[in-house]
Amino acid sequence: MSSGDVLQTGSEDPAEDVVAVVLLVEDDDADALLVTELLDDAGVEVELRRARTVAEAEEALDVPGPVGSVDCVLLDLGLPDAVGLTTVQRLRAVAERAWDLPALVVLTGHAGVDQGLAAVAAGADDYLVKGETDSGLLGRSLRYALQRRRSAAQQRALYRSEVRAEETARLERALLPTPLVTDDKVSVMVGYLPGGGGLLGGDFFDTVERADGTVLSVVGDVAGHGPDEAALGATLRTAWRTLVLTGTSPQDILGHLERVLVTERARPEVFVTLCQVVVAPDRGSVDVYLAGHLPPLLITGPVGQVRCDALPPTRRGRALGVPVDGGWEPDRVRLDGPFALMVYTDGLVEAEVAAAEVDGLGKDAVGLATMRTAEPGAIGPLRERVPRLGQSGLHALVSDDLQRHGIVGVVERVLRQVRVLHGGPLTDDAAVLVVGWTGRDNDIVGERSSMLADSAEWARA
Repeated sequence: MSSGDVLQTGSEDPAEDVVAVVLLVEDDDADALLVTELLDDAGVEVELRRARTVAEAEEALDVPGPVGSVDCVLLDLGLPDAVGLTTVQRLRAVAERAWDLPALVVLTGHAGVDQGLAAVAAGADDYLVKGETDSGLLGRSLRYALQRRRSAAQQRALYRSEVRAEETARLERALLPTPLVTDDKVSVMVGYLPGGGGLLGGDFFDTVERADGTVLSVVGDVAGHGPDEAALGATLRTAWRTLVLTGTSPQDILGHLERVLVTERARPEVFVTLCQVVVAPDRGSVDVYLAGHLPPLLITGPVGQVRCDALPPTRRGRALGVPVDGGWEPDRVRLDGPFALMVYTDGLVEAEVAAAEVDGLGKDAVGLATMRTAEPGAIGPLRERVPRLGQSGLHALVSDDLQRHGIVGVVERVLRQVRVLHGGPLTDDAAVLVVGWTGRDNDIVGERSSMLADSAEWARA
């Protein structure tokens, strides 16, 4: 170990910087001692390791993770098992497979400009001749090589991050399709708010109108987060749309969709909750299918007299993919005049809210009891739990928003309000779909909107 200024690997957090690991590939003991002395004279500190052959160096570089990885290779071109540029090519090939590509500085007795250019072209960061290299030159060469390595690593990390962001955006767009609806009096408003932490979830939704005028909508939530769940959500949405377009009876769609889920899921414990809404061609009734999902909110009444009611989950069936008995039966809701149904995923109602913000938002039972009870231990271990918005809180929030602003733009406003109450990005994804009808005796055209709120945009809002 040489003492002096520390050569570090270059973490963005200075507290995480560690001494750089330099692998000296040199078979001559005298030359190896000379390198150690030059590093001491240069006043730099590294962890110096040694390999006497290219084979030993290949083994030292073939490390599967960041622990114990090499930051820089000092390489002689005259070794027992390789001579000349072959040494550079062999080590560079192994280094390409390493956790992070190390810098490579040639330190050899072979002089010559052409040899140096060829070595750099083969992948070396610098070319030093032993008889012409002093401590200052060696120290600078190591510093510059490690800095170039650090910059290259940052560029690779940035590229990978951009690729992941593009893939995430592509998956999110697959979850936000264009509704296939021709009736201009039918409203379809959708919104999707990804959760915090960069975790992509499997919320999905869609709306399709059949040739006979029946309008079918779906909102689903795949258990878990990540690209597998997002891909599965996109697959299920596509399968649902295919079943609708091919004329499958609404009563049979969920069973067929479950077969797709069981075939495509990565693990047997993955399940899906889902709400399917079927609006009759005459717009006089709606059938609601619940597969372990939260019931929708029913919005009725003309403009200026809008009413919001929470539908009871009277016929809720099991979630898709759960191996228990039971199927799915529709709950028919009779309607007369304009209406809309707001269907949502549980990321919305599970949002934690600050105590000062809960008043007037539906009196979520557990949350308010936890927060306001005057009796110590009155509700046992739940006393310190942070209150959540809850279904009743969401109902109150939506009702208040509709009274103030009407139904146009309600999806975006609700998502924004919940995010504000939560104090930032939600923990879980939140998806909202509103499907409705503006009524028969008017010229009101249905509202159509689709919103994907990425974290960067909403952080600025």
